[in-house]
Amino acid sequence: MGFTFTFFPEAGAWGPTNNLLGIADVLRRRGHRCVFIVEESFAGTFEPLGIEERLMRVQPPPEVEEEPGQFWRDFIHDTSPIFRKPTIEQLGEFIHPTWIALIDGVKYANERVAEILDEVRPDVMVNDIVVSWRALFDYGSPWVRIVSCNPLELEAPELPPVFSGYPAADRAGWGEFRAEYRRTHADTWGEFDAYLQAAAAPPLPELHFMHESPFLNIHVYPAEVDYPRSVPLGPTWHRLDSCVRATDAPFELPEDVARRDGKLVYLSLGSLGSADVELMQRLVDVLAETPHRVIVSKGPQHQLLRLADNMIGAEFLPQISILPHVDVVITHGGNNTFSEAFTFGKPLVVLPLFWDQYDNAQRADETAFGVRLQTYAFTDDELVGAVDRLLADKPLYGRMATIAARLQANPGTERAADLIERIARERRPVTR
Repeated sequence: MGFTFTFFPEAGAWGPTNNLLGIADVLRRRGHRCVFIVEESFAGTFEPLGIEERLMRVQPPPEVEEEPGQFWRDFIHDTSPIFRKPTIEQLGEFIHPTWIALIDGVKYANERVAEILDEVRPDVMVNDIVVSWRALFDYGSPWVRIVSCNPLELEAPELPPVFSGYPAADRAGWGEFRAEYRRTHADTWGEFDAYLQAAAAPPLPELHFMHESPFLNIHVYPAEVDYPRSVPLGPTWHRLDSCVRATDAPFELPEDVARRDGKLVYLSLGSLGSADVELMQRLVDVLAETPHRVIVSKGPQHQLLRLADNMIGAEFLPQISILPHVDVVITHGGNNTFSEAFTFGKPLVVLPLFWDQYDNAQRADETAFGVRLQTYAFTDDELVGAVDRLLADKPLYGRMATIAARLQANPGTERAADLIERIARERRPVTR
């Protein structure tokens, strides 16, 4: 008899959704019942894969039905000026409002999530979320926390502050950044902590919005770029080098692209970054003047992008099936794309926009597995030069090929499924 697992990704976010999808697919193939609790816009995503769906909303429905893609157009219009500012200024203008929106969402949807849990009756709840839900504690089953963000989220005094993009070897500015985070976030954290404790949840760690699970905690990051810690994480923490789903559709290069000369570049800035048409078009136009072939993940504003003759692209692409074919990846630095590039041995050019993308960009650069560029201030020569330097670096490709072989031989999805099954069987903490 199989177990029942619920999977709870951050509402509306493809990164944690894809991360959990890979794990759920393994558990489903082992005979377990897997149920995704997702925001309504994801309806129909999982059932074709044999995974049940339960839908919820994190805000009231709009009075007037939105046009397809309108949310992304409005979001980028309102927020892209903030992404041009230093990360310390983004704390008050973007990071803090994002936490408030996430908190408002969990409060609005908590009753619906509680109903779903009572209906589904999971043996284990698996969560890739950054804000705690009261419903998790009210329901009472063992639960798992997965962190598919940069591991600076698991802070330590000897590590740079999360969201800063600051170098690990230079502590200049760390104290100022942490002080500004406290100034902008302390009141909101205190209010949310009181809200959760009123439902018998344990206290939140200071200035954190998510609890550590007493049963199992997982973070996803390749060992070669993970941060050294003077004090290891607690015994219930387990690291996965990557967590790559096997559910993407197959991909073959079109014949006219395959027979052309030139290296193959993959350009993807994620759903949010690709909605910035001006930025995407600039990248496309610069790459159009190179001898390389380019695959472009065009995103929600796909109809507005003009591709050159050396390019192909679409609104949605099966990224996992594409990465084995390419030679270099140009990315916003989302954690999934970051770890997936290591899984397939591809160096990175990273143009970060927000959240932990700055930390991933900095980590790729300071460990020499990629190049960090200024997203809105790079020159044409800087972008082309970064791509060409990576393509010419044969020792780098050798190192990354070794990493890729190790990661592919030990899939993180399988290891995560093993750990989660142990929770269901033993109903006690799984320690290292």
